[in-house]
Amino acid sequence: MERWKLNLAVLWVGTFLTMAGMSMIIPFISLYIKELGITDPDEISLWAGLIFSANFITAFLFQPLWGKLSDRFGRKIMLLRSGFGMSIVIILMGLATNVWHLLLLRLLNGTVSGFIPAANALVAANTPKERSGFAMGTLQSGSVSGSVIGPFMGGLLADWFGFRIIFFITGSLLLSATILSMIVVREKFNAAQAKAAPNVSILTGFRQIIGYPGMFALFTVTFVTQLALSGTMPLMPVFIEEMHGPVPNLAFYAGLVSSVTGFSNVIFSPLLGRVGDRFGSDRVLRLSLICAGLSFIPQAFVHSVWQLMAVRFLQGMFIGGLLPSVNALIRRNVQDTMISRAFSFNQSFLSLGNLIGPTASGILTLWMGIRGLFILSAVLMIMNALWVGRAVVGHIGPGSAQ
Repeated sequence: MERWKLNLAVLWVGTFLTMAGMSMIIPFISLYIKELGITDPDEISLWAGLIFSANFITAFLFQPLWGKLSDRFGRKIMLLRSGFGMSIVIILMGLATNVWHLLLLRLLNGTVSGFIPAANALVAANTPKERSGFAMGTLQSGSVSGSVIGPFMGGLLADWFGFRIIFFITGSLLLSATILSMIVVREKFNAAQAKAAPNVSILTGFRQIIGYPGMFALFTVTFVTQLALSGTMPLMPVFIEEMHGPVPNLAFYAGLVSSVTGFSNVIFSPLLGRVGDRFGSDRVLRLSLICAGLSFIPQAFVHSVWQLMAVRFLQGMFIGGLLPSVNALIRRNVQDTMISRAFSFNQSFLSLGNLIGPTASGILTLWMGIRGLFILSAVLMIMNALWVGRAVVGHIGPGSAQ
């Protein structure tokens, strides 16, 4: 097997376990908080929101630092730093004795995180440019499948073994994947070139990166996509109940509706990445943005959970063309000595979308309703597509394999 394909296979496993571990606690976080001594329902809701958000706050702040160090000292060492760090922190979460411990550990987890942008940078820098769309799409499918399967597995394991054991299992699996990466993954890294590059500050590095044509528009795609998806996801149980009234297995249907987008994303990310390699990732990105935006509109008019599932499966197909295309375009248009920083800034925009989305949606729903929120998400996505058309398509390297 070619080295880049072997790297891709191993890092697919790592990104899958990272996202599964990050999302596995979602189904039982409020129950774990109750086990840690908080019994008032309002306090449980408050702590759940704080603990869920804590990871994204520190990830948003620290990703650029790890990206800078990755460009200077190598992507593999940053990947191992993150993998070993997160596995230890996740295991420690299972030993928490009060909510403050859990909150601090979630903050620490976001601080040491960075496995996914390091994996993106390593795969991008060690894959032939004409295959980068396929590689980034495949890696994205590992991340998405982990985020889809994680909550399901978390709920299942919680019923079987209790809450604490899940952290031990997740941390151990991530530790195993990191050790496998340490043994198998090989990186082509020009240390002399990295050392000779100017050692600029994080802020200066950001200014340089967004100075590349269309780069800020690409970061905005990541932010808007995550903002729209994370904003509507928590509202699915309420929306289903609004359509059908109180129904048995409401949580099951809500989880199914949320997961179906991820399942189609997993299938179509590598396929659309391959299309981007052939016809241009910039064109795939713009078309996917338009179609993903339009697919929010029928969600505002559905009248059954099955209609909603069908539309969201279709939406997942188009979402599958977004982040892989963004990552492929970053790879093809940013110089090698700054590629890790570019991916890390992109990850920070993703964390910011995850952080703002649920809160903003909760506020906006009060005066426009859930159906109005779907329309607003469509408008944001289509406006982003128009910006991408002006700033990206035809103006930066499209990535077609000419």
